[in-house]
Amino acid sequence: MTIEYPEDIKYTDTHEYVRLDGEIATVGVSAFAVEQLGDIVFLELPSLNDAIEKGESFGTIESVKAVEDLKAPISGTVVECNDAVVESPEQLADDPYGEGWLIKVRIDEINDLDDSLTAEEYRQLVEGE
Repeated sequence: MTIEYPEDIKYTDTHEYVRLDGEIATVGVSAFAVEQLGDIVFLELPSLNDAIEKGESFGTIESVKAVEDLKAPISGTVVECNDAVVESPEQLADDPYGEGWLIKVRIDEINDLDDSLTAEEYRQLVEGE
């Protein structure tokens, strides 16, 4: 399977991504991470209006192989949760950058993304080139 690295997304070295739309950031998990995890069986996400802090856990993703913390790539307030993927976490594998997003966050500080990775930097990180 060829892994996609959309150019309009910022990535973290912990495999989360951010797609910005004004002051709202859509946060999800990269296709690489989804492939590495295998069959995803459970997701735990924050509640609406929860504050999340950059670098802190905002939930968990569980597969048949492992349970991993989801690390916030930015600080802000949760304005929307993707209930569809919580109910059917296997959807993450189908479209991690589209329908498989996790949360939408109103960003506190745009500078939080200064240390994020471009698509090419992230691809090199995960493919070891």
